[in-house]
Amino acid sequence: MAKILVVEDEINIASFIERGLQEFGHEVRIAHDGEAGWELIRQERFQFLIVDIIMPEMDGLALCRKYREAYGYASPVVMLTALGATDDIVKGLAAGADDYLVKPFSFQELEARIQALLRRISPDHTDNNRALVCGSLTLDTENRRAVRNGKYINLTVREYRLLEYLMLNQGNPLSRESIIKQVWDKEADRNMNVVDVYVNYLRTKIDKGSAHKMIRTVSGIGYMIEA
Repeated sequence: MAKILVVEDEINIASFIERGLQEFGHEVRIAHDGEAGWELIRQERFQFLIVDIIMPEMDGLALCRKYREAYGYASPVVMLTALGATDDIVKGLAAGADDYLVKPFSFQELEARIQALLRRISPDHTDNNRALVCGSLTLDTENRRAVRNGKYINLTVREYRLLEYLMLNQGNPLSRESIIKQVWDKEADRNMNVVDVYVNYLRTKIDKGSAHKMIRTVSGIGYMIEA
């Protein structure tokens, strides 16, 4: 169970999420705008954030960016949106969100995604004494961040899982289907485009500024990483 902050300006939706999460044993705090959410973040420590995109005072994208800049990537963030357009989803992921849900959604789906992301950051999920190495890139499995050429790279939960899977299979092409199966849970969105979105984010973080591009597109198959 986790301590969760819900930042949602629609009172009925916030109350619906709060009741459902409490039934599953979570501790829940509610804020109805971005500024109020930020104040709670400054006062308390949360293991999980659920943030609406469109809100008064400070929107969810700005709040997520501010949270990531100040507190890093240890706690997952799920964005809620009534928009559903790919561009808006991409903006949420770019702001540092690990996942998204389009309104209206079922509470069962929300809880499934919460549990999936919490499992990704569980201390038992990886061998904390193990580091994955691919050329100049090292994946620190204890702190869940990458290091390339002496530069630390913070990763969202989903980015970490994707990079881990690529590095565990370095030199081998991986199909989008296998990536979806291993990195996303069965309850998650199976739209293959989401794989492309996350690979592009990893490329920006891992390959930007380096002459050698490690993450490759394999025509007709999917993606691979190699030294």
